[in-house]
Amino acid sequence: MTKHQKRLSVPKSWPVERKTATFTVKADAGPHGEEGVPLVILLRDVLGYVDSKKEARYALNQDSVLVNGKAVSDEQRPIGMFDILSFVERDEHYRVFPDEGGRLTLTPIEADAADSKLGKVVGKQQVTGGATQLALHDGQTLQLDDASEYSTKDSLVIDNETNEIVAHFPYEEGALVTAIKGSHAGQVGTVAEIQVTAGSGNNTVVVEQDEDSYETIEDYVVVIDEKFTGDDE
Repeated sequence: MTKHQKRLSVPKSWPVERKTATFTVKADAGPHGEEGVPLVILLRDVLGYVDSKKEARYALNQDSVLVNGKAVSDEQRPIGMFDILSFVERDEHYRVFPDEGGRLTLTPIEADAADSKLGKVVGKQQVTGGATQLALHDGQTLQLDDASEYSTKDSLVIDNETNEIVAHFPYEEGALVTAIKGSHAGQVGTVAEIQVTAGSGNNTVVVEQDEDSYETIEDYVVVIDEKFTGDDE
C-alpha cells in the first residue's frame, strides 16, 4: 500500500496547495476517516513549526504536542473537525474549524477552552446490558445509562480527561449551526426551518444569517455554540 497521497485527490477540507507538488503525506488510520488531515501537514504547511517529517517526529517525542488533551507520537495521526491541538511549551491552543469554502483551519482559543471538544452525534443504539451508545462524528463512542435527552444530529461538548458530557446543544429550529460541506461550508447561522423529505431523499435545512439565508442538506450542518466560531476571542 502506498505511503503517499496525490495532492490533486485529497479531500477539499485539507489545507494543502494542490499544484505545488505531486504528492503529500498520507494520513494513518484513525479518527475522522478519509477527511482526517495528517498532523504533520498542520505542523509543517499551516503553522510552519517544522520543516520535515523528521522534525515533526522529534517534536512529538517530547510529549509537547497534544491532541484533545493527549500527547501524540504519530506525525501522520489524522486531525479533523473540532479537534483541539495544543502546544505545551508555547502555551498555544487551537480548535480545528471549517472556514468559508470548507477548508479546515486552526482557530486560536484560550487554555480553558482546550479542556473539551465538540462532537456531533451521528449514531445512537442500545448495547448489551441496557446502556445506550452514542457515536460521534470523529469515531468516539460514549455509553450512557440514560441517553433519552440526546438525539442524532445533536452536538455534545466532551471533557477531554473524563469523557463526560459537559454541554448539550440540541438540533432544532433556532439552533446556531455551521455548514461543514457544500457551497455554504464555513458559514454560520441559525436554523430557521427543518424540511423533512418523504422517502429516501435528504432532509434539508434553511439557515438564516444577518440579512440573508441559505438552504443546504441537513447532514451538512453541525450545531455549535457561539464560542466555537472564534468570534469571542
